[in-house]
Amino acid sequence: MSFAAWLLLAGAALFAAGAWIYNRLVADRNLAREGFADIDVQLKRRADLVPQLVEAVRAYAGYEKATLVAVTELRASALGFGPGPGQARFGAERELGAKLKRLLLLQENYPQLKADANFRDLAAKLVDTEDQLQHARRFYNGAVNQYRNRLESFPQVIVARAFGFAPLPFFETEERDALKVAL
Repeated sequence: MSFAAWLLLAGAALFAAGAWIYNRLVADRNLAREGFADIDVQLKRRADLVPQLVEAVRAYAGYEKATLVAVTELRASALGFGPGPGQARFGAERELGAKLKRLLLLQENYPQLKADANFRDLAAKLVDTEDQLQHARRFYNGAVNQYRNRLESFPQVIVARAFGFAPLPFFETEERDALKVAL
């Protein structure tokens, strides 16, 4: 075999390896985006529950105006971000989750609120949504971890930099106790 043939064969092998690495990076990025889409669905579901929950609480706990206003403002802030993952959006969603927890805990101070069937139903839906959000967040963070590992591994790092692959943010949450609502 001539030198030119060997050179052509080596070039073809390098091209095939580069294409394989590129395709793996694209698949990993798409898996992370799919994971974020699942999170986005749950965040929208939670955002849709907020006005109903605020109204249910307002009827019984009008003195908790500061909490109700904060939840409403945080919901608007969280909905104001564009599509896709980002640290600012994740921060707003974390704050909203914490305020919603406080909103649900108001039922301990207002027995008539705790007895309201509409509030109990909304609280159960919110707890279910938070559980689904936790599972979606875990899947997303696993996919982002795999994607980031590939971005930082050799020889993938060469292909990633050449084609402008950027790391995606993790959706981290603050350490907190589980949201438990006595129904």
